[in-house]
Amino acid sequence: MRNRFGVRSVFYAVFIAVTFSFALPVGVAAESSTLLTGKAAMGDWTKDAPGVRRKITVRDLPPPSSNVLTINLPRVARPPADARLQVPRGFKIDLYASGFRDPRFLLNAPNGDIFVSESRANRIKVLRDTKSNGKPDVVQIFAERDLNKPFGIAFYPPGNEPQFLYVANTDGIIRFPYRNGDLKARGPAEKLGAQLSGGAARLRSGGHWTRDIVFSPDGKKMYVSIGSRSNVSDSAAEADRARIFELNPDGTDRKVYAWGIRNAVGIAFRPDSNGLWMSTNERDEIGEDLPPDYISSVRPGGFYGWPWFYLGNHPDPRHKGKHPELADKVIVPDVLVQAHSATLNLCFYTGDQFPAEYKGDIFAAFHGSWNRMKRTGYKIVRVPFDHSTGKALGEYEDFVIGFVTPEGKVWGRPVGIAVAKDGSLLISEDGNGTIWRVNYDR
Repeated sequence: MRNRFGVRSVFYAVFIAVTFSFALPVGVAAESSTLLTGKAAMGDWTKDAPGVRRKITVRDLPPPSSNVLTINLPRVARPPADARLQVPRGFKIDLYASGFRDPRFLLNAPNGDIFVSESRANRIKVLRDTKSNGKPDVVQIFAERDLNKPFGIAFYPPGNEPQFLYVANTDGIIRFPYRNGDLKARGPAEKLGAQLSGGAARLRSGGHWTRDIVFSPDGKKMYVSIGSRSNVSDSAAEADRARIFELNPDGTDRKVYAWGIRNAVGIAFRPDSNGLWMSTNERDEIGEDLPPDYISSVRPGGFYGWPWFYLGNHPDPRHKGKHPELADKVIVPDVLVQAHSATLNLCFYTGDQFPAEYKGDIFAAFHGSWNRMKRTGYKIVRVPFDHSTGKALGEYEDFVIGFVTPEGKVWGRPVGIAVAKDGSLLISEDGNGTIWRVNYDR
């Protein structure tokens, strides 16, 4: 589906989306109240179910071993006719839109439009639901020039009247002039002076390529996450990698905000706070269950271990004896998740549609494992908070599952996630190029 959708071709876009939806599974409601801990919490996708909770702690970590030859690629298939996405009771999941190429990032505009980064297509689209029926009837290309593997996008300044749409290319930051309701960039891209270490499409040929971007709630600072070039190298090629940077909104005065973070794919500020959070892919090849990926608050100046340590004072066996002066400085993240799940984007639930206990919790997209014999990930999870303290409970809960069939075949890989203006949750998956909508049926 590589036609250039415009407003005049909306009928064609909607026809394709509706036609494709007949071949896709619909959602069903189910729920479990199981809490898995220890070794059981590290299990595979066969234990997934809406409501299942997992709590992994540092005490649960197995000793390192080698799983360097463990390759179980997903090889994404077409959705089976009998596949069903599952959500907790009271919720419903439906196809929102389809026909995308690599829809990697979702962003809700103040007027309710949904912006989509199609990273490998070097394109940004806008979706608009003019009929308020839960499906977009306008699909427009916002920009397709000056883009180089665009991933994170953000409006600036924060609030209801942004003036720019910022785009994190893999090698730099650009911004387009924007006013509420624009379906097309109203001017050419402006390239900011901030240079980013660019990445290729695959880790082995150039490193993690995604770059996320967010602004502090007061709009005074910009934050950009950059993943490592390698799995676990400490060579000079890793300079300015595996970090979260703080910059001025014009791209000047770049500083390291936090480091030793192998790949913070998603970053977001907790609502009504100055607390930055991240969703991080950890390293591979030291065990089926090691080390867990994580979702965590970001401490200014904090060191998270990569590549010499992981999850506190646990030395990576490939760097044994290096940098002992850093051993007691490694921060243990707030929430550990199943190893190799590939936790990508995250968002805080800011809507009013879901039950009150969801307000302020995190939803995160797990893209799914490859360096693990038994699959993990391929789902959406909820990270609950103690809202009296503002701290995560240290566990996470399955929210949307079913992208893997009982036979282990993968048909969807969740990646983008955003809260729509009506309070529903939108999820993109880049396996079959679809976007899904979860709403609460009162």
